[in-house]
Amino acid sequence: MSKTSKAWLAAAICASVIIIDQIIKIWVKTSFFWGEDVEITSWFHLKFIQNNGMAFGMEIGSKLFLTLFRIIVVSICIWLITRLVRKSGSSTSFIVCLSLIAAGALGNIIDCVFYGEIFNNPLPPEVATFVPWGHGYAPLLHGMVVDMFYFPLFSFTWPSWLPWIGGTEFSFFDPVFNFADAAINVGFFGIIIFDVILAGRRSKKAVTETGREGNAENNSR
Repeated sequence: MSKTSKAWLAAAICASVIIIDQIIKIWVKTSFFWGEDVEITSWFHLKFIQNNGMAFGMEIGSKLFLTLFRIIVVSICIWLITRLVRKSGSSTSFIVCLSLIAAGALGNIIDCVFYGEIFNNPLPPEVATFVPWGHGYAPLLHGMVVDMFYFPLFSFTWPSWLPWIGGTEFSFFDPVFNFADAAINVGFFGIIIFDVILAGRRSKKAVTETGREGNAENNSR
C-alpha cells in the first residue's frame, strides 16, 4: 500500500470512529436519563452511565490527570502514525490498530473536555439537554465520559461451601462501555495478535527457511 493510501486509511478510520462514537453518545445523553437501562435482548442492554475513568469505567487518579493522560496518549499515537505512514514498508495492520486506539482515546477526550461545558446533568427521570457554553455541569477538562453498551452474558451463584465468595452472585460481563472503548481494545488486541504474535511466527519461519536453504547449499557443495 502506498504512503498516500495509508494516510487516507488512517484518517478515514479516525474520522469514522470519532463520528460514530459521538453520534451514539449524544443520542444516549439526550434521550436516556442517567442510570436508565433498556433491555434489547437478555444479553445486550443499553444502559446510560457516566464515569470519570478510563476504558470500561475504570478510575485511576484525578479527573484532570486522566484527561491529560488521554491527550498525551493520543499525541503519541498520532506521532507514531505519522512516522509509520511516511516510512516505506511499514505495517498497514499496525497503522490501522494505532488509528483505532488514537480515535477511541480522542472520542473519550471530547467527552472530558467539552461535555461538562455544553450539557446539563439533571437527576432522573429528566434527560440532559444542550446548554450555552459555560452553563454546564462541570468546567473545561472535567466532563464525564458517556457509556452505554452493557452485555450481561451470563450469571451464576457460587456454591455456598466456597470460602469468601460462597453464596455470592457472579455475572459476566459487568463493565459498561462505549464505542470509543471498543475501538481502543480492538486496536490494542489487534497489535498483540497481528504485529506481535503473527509477526513473530513469520520471523521464525523466515529464519528457519533461510537456515534450510543454507544447509542445502552446503550439502550440494
